[in-house]
Amino acid sequence: MQTRKLGTLEVSALGLGCMGMSFAYGPVPDKRASIALLHAAVERGVTFFDTAEIYGPYVNEELVGEALAPFRERVVIATKFGFAIGPDGKQAGTDSRPEHIREVAEASLKRLRVETIDLFYQHRVDPTVPIEEVAGALKELAQQGKIKHYGLSEAGAETIRRAHAVHPVTALQSEYSLWWREPETEILPTLEELGIGFVPFSPLGRGFLTGKMDATTQFAADDFRNRLPRFTAEARDANRALVNALASIATRKHATPAQIALAWLLAQRPWIVPIPGTRKLDRLEENLGAASLELMPDDLRDIEKALAAIEIHGARYPQDLQTTVNR
Repeated sequence: MQTRKLGTLEVSALGLGCMGMSFAYGPVPDKRASIALLHAAVERGVTFFDTAEIYGPYVNEELVGEALAPFRERVVIATKFGFAIGPDGKQAGTDSRPEHIREVAEASLKRLRVETIDLFYQHRVDPTVPIEEVAGALKELAQQGKIKHYGLSEAGAETIRRAHAVHPVTALQSEYSLWWREPETEILPTLEELGIGFVPFSPLGRGFLTGKMDATTQFAADDFRNRLPRFTAEARDANRALVNALASIATRKHATPAQIALAWLLAQRPWIVPIPGTRKLDRLEENLGAASLELMPDDLRDIEKALAAIEIHGARYPQDLQTTVNR
């Protein structure tokens, strides 16, 4: 597995998003199966693993901590703070007060079974707490050895600059894929200027870009995608044009649509590290194959040409969740 740099932090060119092992995508798999998958990822060269306290909540950090304990010196674990969690275990708004950040850090250290957190993200910008206060609290945690690096998620360019001025930001994590390219306008130029790495989540469009779903696909009752406008049956049917275009290029490259989508992201900048999530070994191996797939200039031009002729249908989030990604 090739490696890349997020700021000064070196990680595998593709990471593994662990959220789905405990949260958001229907019934969770058996714990032993998830641990086996995490071990398989390490064996195949993955060194970058992504979790968060809100995933579960808490249980995903515990899973990742237990599974990766034998490999602690070989892996980089990223986790996140920034949400208030109610007594019922549900998200209760944002909370990035410095005292809360410190509480979450201490709890995450225990759940992850580590002495320091490799990369600690603010999960969402808190409109009630100046980003300078957030960055200041993270700087103190770094000075205390509780964290090595910190990052932001779904933050806007000005917020990134203000945080970076207090203490260097290592990485930004935001959604970015062939069907959500908004970061290209302001975010990527800002990150390049400041030397900050970029970690795209949902690089496969929450599974849609794999080509494995269509208008007839049924999701489990508790699958998060049931709430997303982009995943209505009508939107999925309309958006098949994008997958069909990827499939055409994939055939030419002896690859899969998922591999083309990930290879396209890797080709955008050398400091981009996607974190596709999966719960299956065959999907893990398919995704990792993208790291050795080289898209030539003609391939990239063909992808751009195809995208220019396709209109993506459906909003990324429903209206009640838009505030959590408002930059």
